[in-house]
Amino acid sequence: MEAFYRTHSYLVEHTNAPVRRALMDEINWNDRLIGIKGTRGVGKTTFLLQYAKEKFGQDRSCLFVNMNNFYFSQHSLVDFAGEFVRRGGKVLLIDQVFKVPNWSHNLRECHDRYPNLKIVFTGSSVMRLKDENPELNGIVRSYNLRGFSFREFLNLQTGNHFSAYTLEEILQDHEHIAKTILPYTHPLNYFQDYLHHGFYPFFLEKRNFSENLLKTMNMMIEVDILLIKQIELKYLSRIKKLLYLLAVDGPVAPNVSQLAADIQTSRATVMNYIKYLADARLINMVYPKGEVFPKKPAKIMMHNTNLMYSIYPVKVEDQDVWETFFVNSLWKDHKVNKGEKGVSFLVDEQVDFRICGEYNKFKPNPDTIYAMHKMEIGHGNQIPLWLFGFLY
Repeated sequence: MEAFYRTHSYLVEHTNAPVRRALMDEINWNDRLIGIKGTRGVGKTTFLLQYAKEKFGQDRSCLFVNMNNFYFSQHSLVDFAGEFVRRGGKVLLIDQVFKVPNWSHNLRECHDRYPNLKIVFTGSSVMRLKDENPELNGIVRSYNLRGFSFREFLNLQTGNHFSAYTLEEILQDHEHIAKTILPYTHPLNYFQDYLHHGFYPFFLEKRNFSENLLKTMNMMIEVDILLIKQIELKYLSRIKKLLYLLAVDGPVAPNVSQLAADIQTSRATVMNYIKYLADARLINMVYPKGEVFPKKPAKIMMHNTNLMYSIYPVKVEDQDVWETFFVNSLWKDHKVNKGEKGVSFLVDEQVDFRICGEYNKFKPNPDTIYAMHKMEIGHGNQIPLWLFGFLY
């Protein structure tokens, strides 16, 4: 146990989160069992350590453990938690909980056996905490940690502390909001950098970002999909090929029959793989209003723009990038459907959006909101695209 305390102490001491994530204040830390889900690379481990540093410092009543530790191949999580409680432990932070066999059963047993223990754990976005683990129903509160928003990236790059806004605030007051930001920085000077490499915090590391992201994408498939979904290793190459084909095709409706032929499997399996890729936050599925999976989506997009530049950089179209940014920014709290003719997207089944460059030759529709790429400050129903990066 002392070895775990020493590791915890070292990690907390050397944790220096570049941006304080908004999720830190959204979580009800009074809950006894809290799950932090998120795609690989968005900073879940750093988030746990930052929480420990903020709330506990070097207080030994809080302990961070990673389930990659070989200790847990021989010792149960339940027994470990019991020993921690006997030593005065109150908050156990568990990283990568899915690496433990029967992890959900273990969490339930810890919850029932140690009523004074709070557990905060991280897991993959692929995990369905309640749907696939009924023993956690009613006792776990689940949250999602996303990659950096453009707002968080901008704060990091400029040293500012701009606040987030709701979609309603942006729609109603975007001119005023932009005017409170522009005296301090020019967001368009940083926007392309964000689109290329700003979503994943590891762009701060002194390594080649694209190579690092490709490695992370492979891990998402090999661990987050194959391991958690219990898919045989021999099918790995098919899933990777499917992701590549979807990226090459761009944001269009998938030709499921052709994809099935290309990766030598059935149409039903292709649709299941597409769902797994979406769960892993590698792609987003956009449906017409009123339709959901397992129906075929109207459009498949990469989950965020950074993925586009890494997986198939020779075919990155500006319009596709702008639309991917918009969908990714709104996905956290809003429903995004494919729009009707002349409209890019329908948001929350109420608001029509068209995503475009600044100088498009079209007759504006007063019932449509125009998200304009090169616009620094908007007017009326024309809103700068970058401002939708301030939604979280």
